Parts: sequence; structure tokens; C-alpha cells
Amino acid sequence: MTLCLVTDRRVTPLIQQCSDAVRAGVDMIQVRERDVDGGPLALLVADLVRLTRGTATRVVVNDRLDVALACGADGVHLRGDSIPPESARSIVPPGFLIGRSVHDEQEAATVDYLIAGTVFPTSSKPGLTEWLGLEGLARICHEVAVPVLAIGGITAERLPGVAAAGAAGIAAIGLFANANRPLTDVVADARAAWSQGRAV
Repeated sequence: MTLCLVTDRRVTPLIQQCSDAVRAGVDMIQVRERDVDGGPLALLVADLVRLTRGTATRVVVNDRLDVALACGADGVHLRGDSIPPESARSIVPPGFLIGRSVHDEQEAATVDYLIAGTVFPTSSKPGLTEWLGLEGLARICHEVAVPVLAIGGITAERLPGVAAAGAAGIAAIGLFANANRPLTDVVADARAAWSQGRAV
């Protein structure tokens, strides 16, 4: 199971949360601070790269391939309207991760992983009226040859269903933002719930 923490500094203190995530064994941190300009974003990414070096946690930068490369991040996560994955691949070093967001199986591209959503209703997109649901997620998972992470409305209770749909893991903001519980407990419970879905 791949666990990807998607950052939102408006929800929780970012550096502290990411430090906790590294200790808890989160696999990937996606820096998604869309309203931050290039310079400040680069400083933030550089801090996270230093924080994760020598650990199993990888850092990918949302959309900003230039920042990801300049700061030595592990990869870039492309939106649907970003640079084409093939173009990005031609200028990145070996081992550099390229991911992409998709909303249906027709959008799959040659990348290292996909993030598919929105799967369930989520407070981070209050105006959204259509969701993939588990059936839509399962269609994408079965149509593509790369790992698919589910995003949108992911809770511990929904993890067994997401696992059973064929996803390789999840990406989330809210799941990791519970200030009342240590992140190590959140991650341990998530992996346990995931195992239940895989056992079905």
C-alpha cells in the first residue's frame, strides 16, 4: 500500500506534519501549495527534500516541474492541464517520478503512477457534484498498467473498499490532518484497514 500525504498548509502546520509523516512511514509527500509563488515554493520544497533525505519518504511537487528539478525533489505530479508526461520525461533524470491526476480511464498516460479522483464527496472540493465512486475507481485500476492512488473523501472506514477496488494506495489531505491523534497511529490504522480490503 502506498500512502501519499497531500500538503495543505491552511489545514495543518506543514513542516511539522511532514516531519511526523516521515517518522510514521508515509511513502510520499505531494507538495500541493497552488497559491505559493515559485521562490517561496522552492524554499519549502528544499526544506522537505532535506527533511526526507535518507528516509523511504519521497517528495513530489504538484505541477511545478521546474521547482521539482531545481530542488532535487523525487518527482513531479502533473495536473490534466500541465506539461504532457512525455515532454516531462524527456528532460528529467533517471528514476525521477512522474505522476498525473485523472478522472476517468480515458485520461491515462505513460507515467509512473496515477492519482484518480475525486472518489467520494470531500470538503476540499465543496462545489463538486460528481464522484468516481468505487466502481469508477475500479474501472481505472483495471484499465491501466501503472499503480493508481485514490483521492477524495478518503477515510479509514472507506479504505477496505478502496483496496478491494484494485487501487495501489491512497492520496489524502484530511486523513492525515487529525490533530487529535498521532500520525503514527493514523498510518498504522490505515495499513490495517487496507489489509482487510485486500483479504476480501
